Amino acid sequence: MYGNNALNAYKNNSVNHSSKEQLLLMLVDGAVRFAKTAREDLINKDIKNSHENLIKTQNIFTELMVSLDQNAGEWATQIFKVYKYINEKLAEANIKKDPKILEEVIPLIEEVRSIWYEANKKAVMG
Repeated sequence: MYGNNALNAYKNNSVNHSSKEQLLLMLVDGAVRFAKTAREDLINKDIKNSHENLIKTQNIFTELMVSLDQNAGEWATQIFKVYKYINEKLAEANIKKDPKILEEVIPLIEEVRSIWYEANKKAVMG
């Protein structure tokens, strides 16, 4: 019990004291993790958990879409389209309960994560 409380306190402190960039990286890490877990859940016929993990992943991409600065130029328009496509595929996987759809979209989610990690690294290096 104490271990759980300590872990929750650590997680809360991590989120509360993170920069905007660190929060974004946490979100995209979570998206990859939740999508992979949802795929495994679908393979194992755990419909309830797959649904929950797919919804978590969709919520992350919805938040990324909402928080995207639409005035940031063409790249913002393009990444918005990628986020929207990912969300549509996640919804399709959830409706059809098809892990193959996730096998197609997880590499794209991982690519989004890689792009944000690379952008963060370049920003830090100046």
